[in-house]
Amino acid sequence: MIDPSPPRVLQVCAVDFTVLHFLAPLMRAQREWGFRVEFACSRGPAIAEIEAEGFAWHEIPIERSMNPLAHARAWRAFGKLFRARKFDAVHLHTPVAALIGRPAARRAGVPAVLYTAHGFYFHDAMPAWKRRMHIGLERRAQRHADYLMTQSAEDCATAIEEGIAPADGARAIGNGVDLGSFGPQLIGEAGRREVLRELGIDFGFGAGNEANDAESAPGPIITMMGRLVREKGYFEFVEAWADVVRHHPGARALFIGEALASDRENPEALLRAEIERRGLTGSIVFAGLRGDVPRLLAASDVFVLPSWREGMPRSIIEAMASRLPVVATDIRGCREEVVDGETGFLVPVRDPAALAEKIGRLVGDEALRRAMGRAGRERAESVFDERRVIELQRGVYKSVFEAKGLAWPGD
Repeated sequence: MIDPSPPRVLQVCAVDFTVLHFLAPLMRAQREWGFRVEFACSRGPAIAEIEAEGFAWHEIPIERSMNPLAHARAWRAFGKLFRARKFDAVHLHTPVAALIGRPAARRAGVPAVLYTAHGFYFHDAMPAWKRRMHIGLERRAQRHADYLMTQSAEDCATAIEEGIAPADGARAIGNGVDLGSFGPQLIGEAGRREVLRELGIDFGFGAGNEANDAESAPGPIITMMGRLVREKGYFEFVEAWADVVRHHPGARALFIGEALASDRENPEALLRAEIERRGLTGSIVFAGLRGDVPRLLAASDVFVLPSWREGMPRSIIEAMASRLPVVATDIRGCREEVVDGETGFLVPVRDPAALAEKIGRLVGDEALRRAMGRAGRERAESVFDERRVIELQRGVYKSVFEAKGLAWPGD
């Protein structure tokens, strides 16, 4: 007798933010394929919103730390969940969740275990001994999985070269966004002014004076987006920004994101102190964590991401889809997205002078901003459509299910 119940898939990551903003499109697609889709992560404010779409949540206490006691708690929680729910497939994301979850899933007898590396923890600028240690951890953990997907092609090549996964068990799937959700047409010029007013960005005229001439508008808006941590390059940006505003005093910077409560360094407080020390408080706006990113990008003129390391940053794709030129560091992931000199500029890591030069060039040249923005949108449409990425993952799932003798929905 054929079992009518649909295959059960669990998506796993460390925090709810990742589920809401990165995994939800895949989860919706898998439900359309005929899967029963559930998710597991630490408790967070976005859980209710995801559950409201009909996805069951399982709490796993995953901490982004090197605390072995915390990891032991997560290991036990994973084992209990996997044995109780009898998932057909477990799909893991983010470094800590995947390092613990892959062996836990295999030990519990989960038939199919998949891992998507959105960006390996190890990177080229890391001390050699530390890089080798993390490569070793990934190699051992992946022995307990059936397939590795990476967003970056460079990450996939590295995984094969370092023996993390075999060539026939790894694939670069890229990254993508819903292109229809981004672009300046979403708000128009009137909407742009409204967004900037909401953010407290001065238009240069007093209350009651509704001037409409070009001189009343603020200078170009330079936007950064990402968690407020050092490795995103915020401090390098602030140092570069001091030089930019000396030459372009009307320019304004917008930071979208927040620090995690678990960040012991309190990077936001340190960043604000550095901004104040340099006399830049009036030119930089902290927007915090936002649910209207497409509106904010539509109101921006340039996007900057001076990270030390990345996987395949979605923020750059969202910026290109919004017709923004991008200034990013020349690291894996970023250099697969930005075409240097065509859709933006690539600069060395931790080089504020180079960062200032490229930002300043775009701030001072509207025609160049528009040309690079158009080229970025065209590239996003040809390479970074979310539907393409989901279809590639569907192919991986089908091959793994076939190899494991698992029933595909509808077969």
